[in-house]
Amino acid sequence: MLKHLTDSFLKNRQSRAIGASFFSIGFLFGTWATFIPFVKDKFGLNDADLGLILLSMPLGALTANMIGAWLVSKLGMKTTTVGSMIGMALAFLIPINAPSIYFIPPGLYLCGAGISITNIAQNMGVTSIESHQKINIMSTCHGMFSVGLMLGSLLASIGRGAGILPGSYMLGISVLVIVLAFSVKSTIFKIQEEESQVGQKSRFFIPKGAFLIMILIGVCGNIVEGTMADWTSVYMRDVVKSSPYFVGWGLSGYSLFMALGRLYGDSLIPKLGANKVLTAGGLLSAAGLLLAIFLPMVWTSIVGFAMVGAGVSCAAPILYGSAARVPGVSKSNGLAILNTFAMGGFMVGPVLIGFISEATSLSIALGVVTFLALIWMYLSRTVKLY
Repeated sequence: MLKHLTDSFLKNRQSRAIGASFFSIGFLFGTWATFIPFVKDKFGLNDADLGLILLSMPLGALTANMIGAWLVSKLGMKTTTVGSMIGMALAFLIPINAPSIYFIPPGLYLCGAGISITNIAQNMGVTSIESHQKINIMSTCHGMFSVGLMLGSLLASIGRGAGILPGSYMLGISVLVIVLAFSVKSTIFKIQEEESQVGQKSRFFIPKGAFLIMILIGVCGNIVEGTMADWTSVYMRDVVKSSPYFVGWGLSGYSLFMALGRLYGDSLIPKLGANKVLTAGGLLSAAGLLLAIFLPMVWTSIVGFAMVGAGVSCAAPILYGSAARVPGVSKSNGLAILNTFAMGGFMVGPVLIGFISEATSLSIALGVVTFLALIWMYLSRTVKLY
């Protein structure tokens, strides 16, 4: 693991540069997710209200997916990646600094659009590096998202505990991401794009066969991911009744083990096979959720969420890598289609959890997510991954 991580990523400037883009999404989202309870209290929202407002982010992501593929075809992966990183950093300033509740939905819409466009461009960057340099870095780069999510949530928890105003804190984080984007710009612009990426027309098509099953797995897995990102802190505070200091620790534990799994994934997946890793991930995620549900204490919940992090860790790298290699489908279209449904699951899932939680309880809502993890486990045994 360490040799692969060192040779293919740490010593490779282009790998590190594109990994910084993945990191920035996680860093911004982890910060926002930790401050969701603050926004909820600031405007006196119940779980259903919060879930409805959070719907704005998936709407932005879903409507921007084909725009992202179009931008890559017109501007290229490099310009799209750097530009969307900057736009995303600016967008995340809006929901936390909103002077009224009416500013939050458009702000989250722009955040979702920025995440979606960045995600498409950066994954194409990874496939270009892998193709030209004959290395495997997809899982490691997705691991950088997890590292960003972990650090974002952990540092935001510390900042919140220290009494730093969320708006001021988010401003500092956005500035850091913009500086990061400019610092890696020259290296990203040296990545050799495949000729088919630029000038290629993007089109929507109806997925079928193995690709359709991959999409269904992606939806289930991303609902699990999105639920962990948006509701872990709320669960730790409202169900576990943890102190403010520990509110973000559930998300941090989840993110840490997701990061470790992804950093090890580029070595693990070739050894065990994508199907076995994906199947085991669904089972481990379900087990972790059940632990947190039935033993809602601080440390058991943190351990349970960490198990979920390990379970989901390799799902996205496997599915995105396979989507870029679907026979008869261009990389940009394959990634855009998978991203449309995966990001939809990531962002719509938490909204549905909000409604279920309001009608029943947050614990029961997480039980529904557990069932989806088991569906993901079953489907992973029925499809041949590319």
